Amino acid sequence: QVQLVESGGGLVQPGGSLRLSCAASGFTFSNSAMKWVRQAPGKALEWVSGIGSSGRSTNYGNSVKGRFTISRDNAKNMLYLQMNSLKPEDTAVYYCANDRGEKGQGTQVTVSS
Repeated sequence: QVQLVESGGGLVQPGGSLRLSCAASGFTFSNSAMKWVRQAPGKALEWVSGIGSSGRSTNYGNSVKGRFTISRDNAKNMLYLQMNSLKPEDTAVYYCANDRGEKGQGTQVTVSS
């Protein structure tokens, strides 16, 4: 059974940082490209960042490029998203997803003063 469990969200002021984590199990994590997506209230799901199975290739949405960094630890079956210089428009529920589109329950990120 696939499990993806996100954590690390919270309330942060504009300009602050958060690090999201995603613990994966139930599939061969090291063989799967992974991604982070987010959904703001009343908006569609938005792709944020992706990483190849080895971690060597990464890509980012234009809205987060230069501020967010995706990484993974295949030995620990963990995916991360380091988020810096956060803006109010980054407020959303953040989900990690595998290459089959399965995703976790999400973690709330709220950027507000």
